[in-house]
Amino acid sequence: MEIVFYHPSEPVEPWIAGMHKRLPGAHLRAWLPGDSLPADYALVWHPPVEMLAGRRGLKGLFALGAGVDALMQTLRLHPRMLAENVPLLRLEDTGMAEQMVEYVLAAVLRYYRRLDEYYLYQRQGSWRELALNDKRGFIIGVAGAGVLGQKVACTLAGRGFPVRCWSLSRKSIPQVASFAGDEQLPDFLSGLQVLVNLLPNTPRTEGILDGELFARLNRGAFVINVARGAHLVEADLLAALARGQIAAATLDVCREEPLPPGHPFWRTPRITLTPHIAAVTIPSLAMDSIAENIRRIEAGVPPLGLVDRAQGY
Repeated sequence: MEIVFYHPSEPVEPWIAGMHKRLPGAHLRAWLPGDSLPADYALVWHPPVEMLAGRRGLKGLFALGAGVDALMQTLRLHPRMLAENVPLLRLEDTGMAEQMVEYVLAAVLRYYRRLDEYYLYQRQGSWRELALNDKRGFIIGVAGAGVLGQKVACTLAGRGFPVRCWSLSRKSIPQVASFAGDEQLPDFLSGLQVLVNLLPNTPRTEGILDGELFARLNRGAFVINVARGAHLVEADLLAALARGQIAAATLDVCREEPLPPGHPFWRTPRITLTPHIAAVTIPSLAMDSIAENIRRIEAGVPPLGLVDRAQGY
């Protein structure tokens, strides 16, 4: 079994050893320009078009992350790059769900307990006690109810918060009110005190976090974006913060990464920035998942994490 690997920054050596341990009959090699040798499977992150163009015989293409938006964009630009019958697979969890839950819960509790406001008062040298928020009215909406979104929603509901989710199709999640489709988006947004964005990045969702959406939230609401920077209209967020419609935002992702030094987000006090670390791929768990999926494909069993190319995720 031949496996070809490409990642712009991840060293290949641990993957060679790790995949051989999990699949003793497999040979993994790093893709280099000019390599058109046969491969049964490809493991990729932001692959060059040259790596996949014209390649025949692939039984599966694995994206080394939960998001496949960059790969889907490349496929839209180069529709003949990958044969339609090649399964495209994403990593569904591999340790990312727990990380995402921790990150979102930390941000929510920071706003709920008003710790971000206390930090600003500390900077001003002001000793001031603030009123406690009423948890019953601290409604949280999770946009995107995939594997990560469902675990985030369940955790927040388990902490006693009123939680809603919104996705393309209605979900059944204990203690979480489910909204689906464009027609239910206004009802989902109405009354939200916190909006957590975990939507997939598709042409349909790009720029969805805009001024019109912010206006539907409670005045003084909080925004937590842990999906993709392309979801956010940055100028609209700054305007909503300036007029108090949005009280604060936690952004793990930005349209341009790394964020340029002169970007206004750096100097906006009520924006908290982190460098796309809310949930990172853990190689050992990713290899476990990929090896299991390869075994499923070889045995004729449907793989897990199959991407719907029409939907884009």
